Amino acid sequence: MSPARKAMKVAAATAESLGNAAVGADGVYHFRLYVAGQTPKSMAAIENLTTLCDTHLPGRHRIEVLDLVLNPELAAQDQIMAIPTLVRSLPPPLKRMIGTLSDPERFLIGLDYSRPAT
Repeated sequence: MSPARKAMKVAAATAESLGNAAVGADGVYHFRLYVAGQTPKSMAAIENLTTLCDTHLPGRHRIEVLDLVLNPELAAQDQIMAIPTLVRSLPPPLKRMIGTLSDPERFLIGLDYSRPAT
């Protein structure tokens, strides 16, 4: 299986397995990742987001991957101007990040992630 197919499969499995989480439940992060087909940047963004969420938000995230090649009208929903774009809808406020999400610190800071107290 190619790395691109594997990344799409991992993202879909993650989204599916976490899709039953209560919408808006405390501590659950909801992400929409807008991509354009299976380009290298799209695949990198999917892989990086999955890894970051599994590392920093285990069991506390939901990922929805939206392919704008298949459904270009979805871009209007979150006013997407560039891809890949990540939208965090919960917890509020809404946050956006553009790019492949290759910098973990930028991801955490940009989404106002606060580590849980241990």
